Amino acid sequence: MTQRTLRLEPRIAHPDPLFKALAYLHKGLTPEESLMVDSKLLFFLINHIGDEDVVMEAIELVKAEMAAER
Repeated sequence: MTQRTLRLEPRIAHPDPLFKALAYLHKGLTPEESLMVDSKLLFFLINHIGDEDVVMEAIELVKAEMAAER
């Protein structure tokens, strides 16, 4: 089994204000605009992470979770 580089433990001391800010960011947007907002935010954060292996690990984890939910 390979060593996981993606950190999954909670690391945000106060997640509620961030969740509220994210929810407010979508207020009044169409579904298409919300998708664009999420995409832009995601790419900003991916760029900040700057580690392609970690991002690919996260993508694979999401794919596996989505497949398990079906």
